[in-house]
Amino acid sequence: MKVLVPIKRVVDANIKIRVKPDQTGVELNNIKMAMNPFCEIAIEEALRLREKGIVEEIVLVTAGPRKSQETLRTGLAMGADRGILIETEQSLEPLAVSKLLKAIAVKENPNLILLGKQAIDDDNNQTGQMLAGLLD
Repeated sequence: MKVLVPIKRVVDANIKIRVKPDQTGVELNNIKMAMNPFCEIAIEEALRLREKGIVEEIVLVTAGPRKSQETLRTGLAMGADRGILIETEQSLEPLAVSKLLKAIAVKENPNLILLGKQAIDDDNNQTGQMLAGLLD
């Protein structure tokens, strides 16, 4: 069985965030970034399934700037087999991410997709449900 695990690069959960002086968002310059903690849980579950002999391959996917490679490397170090980076400098909303994940799912043909319950940066909890709808 092949498992696809989408992961997200977010501001490290232990960092105190600051609002930009112009009030247009969160200050990201010189801020430590890390993998979303709920995405780590999804990878850990995929690894547990592999230990039980259910899963043969774990494929990670993330969308973001080139620096998102670091997040993929973290997942690979945890034990995932492959990583896919969809490189973009644009800020992506949940529907756009869901459409990208659908395209990857069609290409990779996984038997299971495991997502974290939500991202700690935007707290939307929408991507998984939208992806499920797009994939029927």
